[in-house]
Amino acid sequence: MTKPDYFAAQGGLPPQTALMTGRAVFTEAYAVIPRGTMRDIVTSALPGWQGTRAWILARPLSGFAETFAQYVVELSPGGGCTRAEPDSGVEAALFVTGGTVRLTLPDGPVDLGPGGFAFVPAGIEWSVTNTGDEAACFHWLRKRFEPVPGLEPPDIVIASDKETSPVAMPDTAGVWATTRFIDPDDLRYDMHLNIVTFQPGGVIPFEETHVMEHGIFVLQGKGVYKLNRDWVEVEEGDFMWLRAFCPQACYAAGPGPFRYLLYKDVNRHPRLP
Repeated sequence: MTKPDYFAAQGGLPPQTALMTGRAVFTEAYAVIPRGTMRDIVTSALPGWQGTRAWILARPLSGFAETFAQYVVELSPGGGCTRAEPDSGVEAALFVTGGTVRLTLPDGPVDLGPGGFAFVPAGIEWSVTNTGDEAACFHWLRKRFEPVPGLEPPDIVIASDKETSPVAMPDTAGVWATTRFIDPDDLRYDMHLNIVTFQPGGVIPFEETHVMEHGIFVLQGKGVYKLNRDWVEVEEGDFMWLRAFCPQACYAAGPGPFRYLLYKDVNRHPRLP
C-alpha cells in the first residue's frame, strides 16, 4: 500500500494498557500538540456542519494563539456545511490532506484533492462537502482580515502542492525550500499558508526570532526543532504553535523529506493598544 503524502488525523483511543506519558508541551513561548493527542474524545462538533468532526489545534487565547485559529476537519462521505464561515470579517485558508472536498464559491464549485489549497477572502460565502466515498480531511485556518486604506481586498486563490514549484532558500542547494501558494509580494494578503520542505540533513542554520506568529503542522517525515530554550522531536501529525519572537530553528532527522504546513501573519503594522 502506497504511503499517503500528507498525514491525516486518525482519531481512535489508546488501549487501557497504554502508558499515558506523551510528548505534549505547553509553555509561555510555544506549544507542541503531538498527533497522539488527537483522539475521538477531543473532537469538536460545529454548528451547521453535518457528518463532521474537528480537532481545534489553536484558538485566540491569553498566553496562546493571538492572530488565528486552526482546525483539522474530518468529513464523512456527504458531510459538510452550506455556509462554512460564521463571521463575515474572517478569511480562510484550506489545505486538503486526504479524500476529495468540493469547495463552492460564488463563481461555482472547485474540487480539491490531497495537496489542494484554497484561500477565501473575508466577506465571501463558501461551502464545503465531501464528494467522495471515503472520509476527507483538511486543515482550516481562520484569521480576522486586517483591511488597509488604499489596498484592494485580496482575491480568491486556488492552487495545489503538486502543481506549485517550491522555491529554494538562498545558498541551500535546494535542501531547504518553500512552496508559496500566495504571492509574498502582494500586500493585499495579511496571512500566508506555505509548505516548508527540508531534504534529509537540511537545517535552519540560525535561531529565527521574529514578529510573525506561527502554526506548524508536520505533514511528512520527522525533525528536531529548537523552540525557545528546548530541543523537541516532532513527527508527521504533530502541531506546534510559536508565539511572536520565540527563537526557532530545526533540522530534518529522518531518511526522507521533512515537510510542514506553516501559517504566519504578514504585511501589516503591529496593532497598538
